[in-house]
Amino acid sequence: MSKKTASPTAAAPASAARYDQPGHPPATTTQFQGVRFLHLGTSWVQGAMRLSKPDAIELEYVQMMMMWLLFQERPRHVVQLGLGSAALTKFCYHRLAEARVTAVELNPNVIAICRAQFGLPPDDERLAVREMDAMDFVLDPANHGTVDVLQVDLYDEEARGPVLDSPEFYQACHDCLSADGIMTTNVFGDFPNYDKNLQAMEQVFDAVVWLPEVHDANIVVIAFKRSPLLDFSLLYERAGAIKTRFNLPAKSWVNGLKGWMLDQQ
Repeated sequence: MSKKTASPTAAAPASAARYDQPGHPPATTTQFQGVRFLHLGTSWVQGAMRLSKPDAIELEYVQMMMMWLLFQERPRHVVQLGLGSAALTKFCYHRLAEARVTAVELNPNVIAICRAQFGLPPDDERLAVREMDAMDFVLDPANHGTVDVLQVDLYDEEARGPVLDSPEFYQACHDCLSADGIMTTNVFGDFPNYDKNLQAMEQVFDAVVWLPEVHDANIVVIAFKRSPLLDFSLLYERAGAIKTRFNLPAKSWVNGLKGWMLDQQ
């Protein structure tokens, strides 16, 4: 379903809005210091939006999910598995005018609350929000080879680990990517989940890199269908352009990639 970090302890209800179509966890909101948070019937935060900047990406680890911009400047098709508060979907839709954006979300309550409370635009010729299981999407041969960027953040209301984390799932994600396609994914939860997910990704992707964890133990992984050449002078140059164009802290992503490489030596 989507994303999670620990809930701010002083968060207060934003409104009485509650979306609880039977058969799925309810979607609710809290609000704290100008930020609206999404929950799935528990205290875990599944996404956030600053009310004064509704189209910006509020959470640091969600910003890191965009680090594929260092390698893919003009994607044609960006897919988000797990809608969360629609931060990534909105950002890609509004800021990447040439890209087609697809979001896959199983829980209709999440889709409804994003439309009503988090500024998710209606579907059009560039945006499609599909109510379906992410596994069904990646296994569908019609989607294979069609995705330039795949962003994966799949968690249920308990947030103990990704709800899809098998080698079969990651193989299907790999199959969906175009020749130079990239996947970013958030790995969070009980400690054994980290190694389990990384090993499953390493079985199928040409290169798998992870950045140092950010708040609440979220670790963002970038996986390449075809291993890139890491020219750090070029990456820092691109990071500056990303900061200027998108106001994202891309220099820290390059620092993280560089640190990861040093750790592997």
